[in-house]
Amino acid sequence: MTTPTAQNGQQTTGRGPVGTAPTSPAPVIPAPRDLYAEQQRDIERFEITIDQYLRGEIAEDVFRVMRLNNGVYGQRQGGTNQMIRIKFPAGTIVPEQFEMMAEIATEFSRGWGHITTRQNIQFHFVELSRIPEVLRRISRVGLTSREACGDTVRNVAACHLAGACPHEKLDVTPWAEAVFEHFVRNPLGQRLPRKFKVNFSGCSTDCGQAMFNDVGVVAVTRTRDDGSVESGFRVYIAGGLGATPHPALALEDFTSREDLLPTIEAALRVFDQTGNRENKLRARMKWLVDQLGIDEVRRRVIKVRHTLPASSSWPGGIPTAVSAAGDEPAGTAGEVTEVGHGVRVTLRSRDPYERWAEASVVRGTKDGLVSAVAYAQLGDITAAQFRGLAAIQRRFSADVRLSNRQNVVFRSVDPARLPELFEALAAIGMALPGAELARDVVSCPGADTCNIAVTQSRGLAKAIGDRLEEEGLAEVGGVRINISGCSNSCGQHHASDIGLFGAERRAHGRSLPGYQLLLGGHVGDEQIHFGQKTLRLPARNAPEGVARVVRRFAAERDAGESFRGWLDRAGGTTALAADLRDLDHVPTPDEGPDFFVDYDEADPFTAEVSESECAT
Repeated sequence: MTTPTAQNGQQTTGRGPVGTAPTSPAPVIPAPRDLYAEQQRDIERFEITIDQYLRGEIAEDVFRVMRLNNGVYGQRQGGTNQMIRIKFPAGTIVPEQFEMMAEIATEFSRGWGHITTRQNIQFHFVELSRIPEVLRRISRVGLTSREACGDTVRNVAACHLAGACPHEKLDVTPWAEAVFEHFVRNPLGQRLPRKFKVNFSGCSTDCGQAMFNDVGVVAVTRTRDDGSVESGFRVYIAGGLGATPHPALALEDFTSREDLLPTIEAALRVFDQTGNRENKLRARMKWLVDQLGIDEVRRRVIKVRHTLPASSSWPGGIPTAVSAAGDEPAGTAGEVTEVGHGVRVTLRSRDPYERWAEASVVRGTKDGLVSAVAYAQLGDITAAQFRGLAAIQRRFSADVRLSNRQNVVFRSVDPARLPELFEALAAIGMALPGAELARDVVSCPGADTCNIAVTQSRGLAKAIGDRLEEEGLAEVGGVRINISGCSNSCGQHHASDIGLFGAERRAHGRSLPGYQLLLGGHVGDEQIHFGQKTLRLPARNAPEGVARVVRRFAAERDAGESFRGWLDRAGGTTALAADLRDLDHVPTPDEGPDFFVDYDEADPFTAEVSESECAT
């Protein structure tokens, strides 16, 4: 057995030096885990279980838990078609992993993968019996799907500019990776009442979207009594989206770096002990606030944190991942680009490169390097694009992240090489100026594959993008559009300027696809405002509805005005609903047969949903 070691690497016994009086036992950090060996044992066990399930020796409800804990969802197509979700902590990805994604897309899926809003990559239509081979392949490049689904600690997400942001207080990348390492396969997180999500942001701008997660961590600083400045965190708890969104609430004003992991573990333990195990619809941590009140939830979390040094899994001190990588902020130099929700980008040039550089390049790191966004429409990347991204990353020696807006971000780029990067991205179809512009529509997979989706949200997202292109509105800045195929907000519709979620409608005795339109969602400055319901629209009229809103915003906003600021000045959702009321009209099936067929479908619409495996 390996002897536990203290944070400085010295062996510790919990006793003072020989010949001195005993001191209070010092907490010890467990020996490093061999995550790769754990992963191989896990895959072998899952492979045996799949074989037993396919032979009818394991019941469906028992197998479902293991399948989900291994990052595998069923699909609405039924049978043994599966979706597998691969975790990328903090969205970090390297060339070998891009190339492995290309292999999986080509050999196991339908030729492309999808970036999620939690910085995962998922593949659909993977045959269940072939899942173990996928797991072995991704393990070769340091990846896992373990706990990407199910009632577990999900992928630990972080701001895509962490370590390269001109505004950050700390580089939260190694902290997110340390949280991932601590909880993956940790017995504490295998059978929670519901899923548990952790997000990091490096500053109050909150590009990492900490404000609607079970635990949201924002890097901050405070001034000590002696005038020195200490870096640490503000931890928010019990946030969530879903059909009933809740804002995350501050646990305490300041959490030290040494206390961060114990604080997150304490929150998880309180959730595990107190969460509702009888009703999944009220099982997320956000419901503890309704049940107990925020003051009582805070008291319990801090009490558990206080006693954690007695635990065998105590995670205190500065994690190894942080000590090894460092967490110094990027700093600033020269011109600093605005970042965050609804950045007011204005494209002034007609030159394709200049337009991309205006919308997609973030400037202001201390070493003079910049970050640039490669636009992935609907978050989809083909096998050829995966290989192209790997080659570009090697060519530029760039640090690359996946973003929560389903794009790919190249960081640490010499600004003199930006034209070269643009040409390389253009060659693989990823150089449109999409980031922070209206065309950057975010969508969940919807009824294409999801069991509980009501509508084809991906089809609507493409239709909205096409309509904005036709109207000359695709490059309006300062407006974000998010779509979910049901009320559960996997597409994060509550937190965007313009949000839509799918719902069944009825007219003329027939079902048809519809959407609830929400306006005014916003995340930033350690605050969150959820979008307000405006009106319901038939799916076929939703693109025109969105175009009207974007058109009015572009024409009426003041210089530098945010979407939410304009919305309030324009009379709020009531005034906008009145402007769109004529679109809430459904023609008869004879007059408008398309209204009764969803996007990307050929048959009449039916709201077919089955048991939820992934509701937020």
